Amino acid sequence: MSCTTFNVGTSFNLNGCIKHGVSKPFWFRNQCSFHKSSTLLLDTLNLSFTDHSFSWYNTRSRSFQSVFKCIAQSSEPLASVGAETNNNSKRVAVLVIGGGGREHALCYALQRSPSCDAVFCAPGNAGIASSGNATCISDLDVYDGAAVVSFCRKWGVGLVVIGPEAPLVAGLANYLVKAGIPTFGPSAEAAALEGSKNFMKHLCDKYNIPTAKYKTFTDPIAAKQYIQEEGAPIVVKADGLAAGKGVTVAMTLEEAYEAVDSMLVKGDFGSAGCRVIIEEFLEGEEASFFALVDGENAIPLESAQDHKRVGDGDTGPNTGGMGAYSPAPILTKELQSIVMDSIIMPTVKGMSAEGCKFVGVLYAGLMIEKKSGMPKLIEYNVRFGDPECQVLMVRLESDLAQVLLAACRGELSGVSLDWSPGSAMVVVMASKGYPGSYEKGTIIENLEEAELVAPGIKIFHAGTAFDSEGRFIATGGRVLGVTAKGNDLEEACDRAYQAIENINWPGGFYRRDIGWRALPQKQHATKV
Repeated sequence: MSCTTFNVGTSFNLNGCIKHGVSKPFWFRNQCSFHKSSTLLLDTLNLSFTDHSFSWYNTRSRSFQSVFKCIAQSSEPLASVGAETNNNSKRVAVLVIGGGGREHALCYALQRSPSCDAVFCAPGNAGIASSGNATCISDLDVYDGAAVVSFCRKWGVGLVVIGPEAPLVAGLANYLVKAGIPTFGPSAEAAALEGSKNFMKHLCDKYNIPTAKYKTFTDPIAAKQYIQEEGAPIVVKADGLAAGKGVTVAMTLEEAYEAVDSMLVKGDFGSAGCRVIIEEFLEGEEASFFALVDGENAIPLESAQDHKRVGDGDTGPNTGGMGAYSPAPILTKELQSIVMDSIIMPTVKGMSAEGCKFVGVLYAGLMIEKKSGMPKLIEYNVRFGDPECQVLMVRLESDLAQVLLAACRGELSGVSLDWSPGSAMVVVMASKGYPGSYEKGTIIENLEEAELVAPGIKIFHAGTAFDSEGRFIATGGRVLGVTAKGNDLEEACDRAYQAIENINWPGGFYRRDIGWRALPQKQHATKV
């Protein structure tokens, strides 16, 4: 099949906006190819290419300078990596890319996988290292594809799992796959499903995937005119990656105008906001749907539901997620089947037809419409959700390493997953002020004791480090994911909040009503 070849390191010019940000560049020197039939990707992204290397800048903080336990790259390889099991099947060492709560949960599940011999996490964080769920590699530059490949070869890594969206969009999976390293995560081309909402919307149009009515704008005047014609409430979205903060659900015209100005005039979201999607407001209940994809086949994960708004009762600005629970009663077996048939599989087949086969996890943000009871696609993410990943990983009983390897090999057909009965809930503890400005370095105490107050409690770390005295301190907005399992959702909820009550962190806060849609009478008093 004929292909058009370009350097994955080329500069991406998105409708006149060079894709860049505020941190260290990620250099790729390998070649990657688009099929000539991939006009949807090229047209909707309006890509222009130059011959020089592509320098990608991560929008997230890279300050992992805490003195947490790590293994220096200069050390001798571990003797156990790649060891044979008793039945002569090869066990695998896994490298998880990232350093947040999602990555901690993945490390936790991989460590429990019978076929997993060792788990590395780069860069990781203090909580991941101290938990023993992975060996953190703080000095591995995950923005240097050659360095990641070198590490994998030195330590016998047989599977790389890329957690965050930014390195996926930048093309880390392309680099690793070309080097022959099994990698769970989509190529840069396929990651455009999350990297560009405009691309996702065009795919929905072309393959009849149900989604909200929309229009795309680069001109603020035209955008405001369309908003005036449609009226409020209405939704304004930045086209690119904005760390979960690029969506405004405007209840008034003024709010919508302000969101347009923030993105297109003031440039508050940088290149991510140089194009906006104006979308109809859908009334209903949101739900998260996850599917593992091997390029042609997909299998669903258990259902989950998160809470995006910062305040109780779903009030205040959107966040990356303040809590989640699984399973989600709103996603009945019938609805899950509809989602697979009308949303997930058309996406998988459509991406394949476009020459951008998707390998990884598809995270569909859904709205179950109030008027019809049917699901519509709000957005795609191309990685595990955070904090949904936390509740899914504590419930997963299958060998995660083998399942992800099957996806990398295109062998998901016939694979089934085992889940623990009952429910799980995670409540996010965040730094006061989040999602706005917040203080860093506040001390967190009593975490080990909190995990022991009831059975089934696990605290995942998203933004922690050690201070000079070895105490945990907060380094991010969302800092802890206090997760609990129970025989039912009520028990899981009680256990999660019981653990929170035992955590001593005056600089943090949390929502008191996680799970309120499934447990409408449940609300927990905030500890003073």
